[in-house]
Amino acid sequence: MAEITAAAVKELRDRTNAGVMDCRKALEENDGDLDKAAKWLLEAGAMKMAKRSDRDTGQGAVESYIHGGRIGVLVEVNCESDFVARTDAFKGLAHDLAMQIAATNPKFVEPSELPAGSEDDPKEVVLLMQPYIKDPSKSVDELVKSVSATTGEVIRVRRFSRFELGGD
Repeated sequence: MAEITAAAVKELRDRTNAGVMDCRKALEENDGDLDKAAKWLLEAGAMKMAKRSDRDTGQGAVESYIHGGRIGVLVEVNCESDFVARTDAFKGLAHDLAMQIAATNPKFVEPSELPAGSEDDPKEVVLLMQPYIKDPSKSVDELVKSVSATTGEVIRVRRFSRFELGGD
């Protein structure tokens, strides 16, 4: 078994925002491999969030974003408590989602909203299925889940509106 140093725990904590003890356990479970430990923490967070998925998300924020005076977005992102809604991680997520919507012009939040028989590519028209514009190696859904795991609360994108000058 690899020796787990405080520096390794700190580096993993900086990368994932997970708690110190969670980082230590992840490193122990993955023989000190930072990449595997980060993935392990993400999966562990996803399992915790799956158990909490039925919780009420009555708090949150409405984020606005204007791009060049020609495109405007409003997005409602919900969480369980007003405490989390005021955190930098949550505010950053809401802003990144608004930017994503401005850049990619999705039509729906979730795949279940896509009409039956639609010929549209779900990865283009469903927000949560789109590749994240700042890191195309992960989807928007994975971004939301990672912030959810970091905050320890269920986070949902409820709705959005996108306006474009001269658009329909």
